[in-house]
Amino acid sequence: MNMILVGNTASASDGPVVPWWSFTKTVLAAAVLALVRDGILHLDDSLPDAPYTLRHLLQHRSGLPDYGGLPEYHAAVERGEEPWPLAELLARCDAGRLRYTPGEGWGYSNIGYWHLGQTVAHAFGEPLGRALDLLVFGPLGIEGVHLAQTRADLKGLPGLVAGYHPGWVYHGLLVGPLAAAARLLHGLLASGFLPPGLLRAMRHPYRLGGPVSDRPWLAPGYGLGLMCGEAATGLHVEGHSGGGPGSVVAVYHRPAEGVTAAGFSPGADMAALEAAVFRYT
Repeated sequence: MNMILVGNTASASDGPVVPWWSFTKTVLAAAVLALVRDGILHLDDSLPDAPYTLRHLLQHRSGLPDYGGLPEYHAAVERGEEPWPLAELLARCDAGRLRYTPGEGWGYSNIGYWHLGQTVAHAFGEPLGRALDLLVFGPLGIEGVHLAQTRADLKGLPGLVAGYHPGWVYHGLLVGPLAAAARLLHGLLASGFLPPGLLRAMRHPYRLGGPVSDRPWLAPGYGLGLMCGEAATGLHVEGHSGGGPGSVVAVYHRPAEGVTAAGFSPGADMAALEAAVFRYT
């Protein structure tokens, strides 16, 4: 397991370059909230031709389905196939049918975050990668991070199944130094990047229930692009975990101490990685 502990003065260039998996969602959320901060987007306006809002999408409360539960998706990834065209993905998920009324339930949705990525690119008038550079990475002083587009972009990275295509992560897969992920989260939550009201909204969780039997969470919740709540240690943590074929990542901040840690591990043992990161934060 590779572990980086990051505080206020750590270098963003330290540590291995790794896939950020679903920590990418926190970066997308930061971009959305930067556009809300600047008056370009509005959290509680419904999207065109849709009954859900940006807040619903950010908090996984839109009613949209996810593709992570499709056996045929995992089989295609395992066979090393090319990613399905978006229209085929949406058809296979029956994505036009909401699973519940927006705001009246919770369901993790990568499709929802695909919508958010498209919204950022359209509202900012730049491709998503460029928009993230200008809205998030540049202002927070983060270097060496990019959106993976092809198999070649992942060549040589640790903890990846050979031949994996990043296009299977439809909302986008960021790749960068492990320490840069921790430094980004630290800056996002502790530097004034967002005004106080938006930062409070980002950190305000929708409570998901009690302890998680196979993960070190006592009272998990989900804010706007943030997993947040009480860890099994009793400490409050904020950040995001993620995983894909061959590896897992976890990036968390503990507000009380102002400490941020990022961990990456080959394999699929998310519980062990989260527990290690929580001990560091």
